[in-house]
Amino acid sequence: MKAANAVNAVKLALVLGFALTLAAPVSAPAANATATATAQPPNKAGNPYAGARVYTNPEWSAHAAAEPGGQAVAGEPTAVWLDRIADIDTQSDAMNLREHLDEALAQDADVVQLVLHDIPGRDCDWLYTTAELGPDELPRYREEFIDPIVEIIADPAYAELRVVAVVEPDALPNLVTFAGGGPAATAGCEQVYASGVYLDAIGYALSRLGPLPNAYPYLDIGHHGRLGFDDTLREAAGLAELAAGASGSSPAYVHGLATNVADYSATREPYFSVDDVVDGVPVREGSSWLAGNAFADELPYARAFREALIARGFDEGLGVLIDTSRNGWGGPDRPTGPGPRTTAEEYVEGGRVDRRVHAANWCNQAGSGLGERPAAAPEPGVDAYAWIKPPGESDGSSIPLPIEGGGYSPMCDPTYGGGSANAYNPTGALPNAPLNGEWFPAHFQELLANAWPPA
Repeated sequence: MKAANAVNAVKLALVLGFALTLAAPVSAPAANATATATAQPPNKAGNPYAGARVYTNPEWSAHAAAEPGGQAVAGEPTAVWLDRIADIDTQSDAMNLREHLDEALAQDADVVQLVLHDIPGRDCDWLYTTAELGPDELPRYREEFIDPIVEIIADPAYAELRVVAVVEPDALPNLVTFAGGGPAATAGCEQVYASGVYLDAIGYALSRLGPLPNAYPYLDIGHHGRLGFDDTLREAAGLAELAAGASGSSPAYVHGLATNVADYSATREPYFSVDDVVDGVPVREGSSWLAGNAFADELPYARAFREALIARGFDEGLGVLIDTSRNGWGGPDRPTGPGPRTTAEEYVEGGRVDRRVHAANWCNQAGSGLGERPAAAPEPGVDAYAWIKPPGESDGSSIPLPIEGGGYSPMCDPTYGGGSANAYNPTGALPNAPLNGEWFPAHFQELLANAWPPA
């Protein structure tokens, strides 16, 4: 079955309401791919964070400590993002992967958090992508990105480190949101959707990482604001199943799921539930914020997605990571109780702690704050709250920049009037933002000031 046909088969199955069973991987594994297996290596920790000391990235820590008040959080662990092939072993102006792992040993850390973020055709929803690899460069992704990462992690020197690897943020969510002929579809996402490159790339990453005894792959599943609707969650779960069976992989290689990565969705909305009814109107339907979404926040969404994959044959021990780096929404504007029970709209608007203009807004959000501090096993089924996106690093430039790598998304522009993805609402982005990944002092200061719990 070709990848594009496989994706279309999932969509058809979901529309018609019947189950899709895969008889074979989406595509044949590459010659150097690890053979499909049905179980993870023995002796892997069920929850890699349990009882563990998690690596603090000294580069991020130095930025945070240099900001007024930043010393209060500068010791928190954050993930290391691998956005380019050069991040692995050839950087000269920043630490490469081996240097991070060596520093983790020096810290006597047990866990290192990595983010694999170089999928071919990445950022297919952006106006100008920052992707290093084009949609037709799957061989380079396999041979120059994934294989060297696996080789380094497998070095016996790092055998005692548990390496948590978040696999390709936004890739599967983009296939649901921005492809398949929907109103928000983009040409870039339609291209990767038709080629099946995302599924093959993710499957290959899982097939190489999963067999390593010290690697813990977590598959990115977006967040509730994007995929929390009944149809999108079903579709995303089907795509996750396909990706986990592609390129010689197996669902057994998926150690867990990562949600809200680099996003702002509240872990829990304390003052209303999606099941509430106001004056006879269910708030799920009567609120423009929810707009039919089955979830108001991340924790129940993560649990529901987890159960959906377990029902499709994934391991019952599947864990969850929730990125809480920027979803605190504290500060003077944080609600202190429910909204008025006059209408469903006023009830939700008055009580929601997530104060974005729209739940699809994602870039350098004004008013956002640091969220729950990293913690192991904070809730049943949740392996950790983690700061996967290093707070203070920009999501993208607020203006187009005529330089190489100067990728620009209108969603980072505070003057942009919005599009179909965010129902033509303002972006809520901060002005004067630098390039994606660069330090953004104004954003860090806002996150610190609005931290919840307070910093």
